[in-house]
Amino acid sequence: MNSDDISRRTLAHYEQNADAFFAGTIDHDVSQNIDALLGAIEAPSPYTILDLGCGPGRDLKTFTQLGHKAIGLDGSSRFAEMARAYSGCEVLHQDFLHLDLPPAMFDGIFANASLFHVPSAELPAVLAHLHDALKPGGVLFSSNPRGDNREGWNGPRYGSYHDYAAWERYMSTAGFTPLNHYYRPAGLPREQQPWLASVWRKPVC
Repeated sequence: MNSDDISRRTLAHYEQNADAFFAGTIDHDVSQNIDALLGAIEAPSPYTILDLGCGPGRDLKTFTQLGHKAIGLDGSSRFAEMARAYSGCEVLHQDFLHLDLPPAMFDGIFANASLFHVPSAELPAVLAHLHDALKPGGVLFSSNPRGDNREGWNGPRYGSYHDYAAWERYMSTAGFTPLNHYYRPAGLPREQQPWLASVWRKPVC
């Protein structure tokens, strides 16, 4: 199965379960992640933020309520529809493997629980597109399920499960500088923290 087939199959799961996903995630508290992104941006506020894999629009609404210009992007047409309706924001319907983004447009990119769906063979190209879409000095936040660098199917969804060292190699190769990383949920023993969150800057020059 090639990467496009993997992406289509994963997105089909979200298309078919969009309403249940919205109901199950609308109350998730990701304020720690939002704060990590916004706190690292050094440009004058308000910021232009890309919510990469925005789903039904929960975090788009939060960014907007905080006074920023938020633009969503999702590969699921159903999620894109829901996000527009819920947040009132512009939402792009694009597959991560075929991004078409303006260069140097965004102060920040919020990739919360989304980039792990990218097959590792495609990740360098995806990260290069995101790097290009950030303004110089812009910040990318990512949160992914951590693992031992294996990838494959988890039921109907494909995932790549990197540890920090591997993720840092991918990000550094794409031209990003590390700022911070942490594990979630906060305050639990490491074995009970399945999420690896990290913050990265595009150098100014």
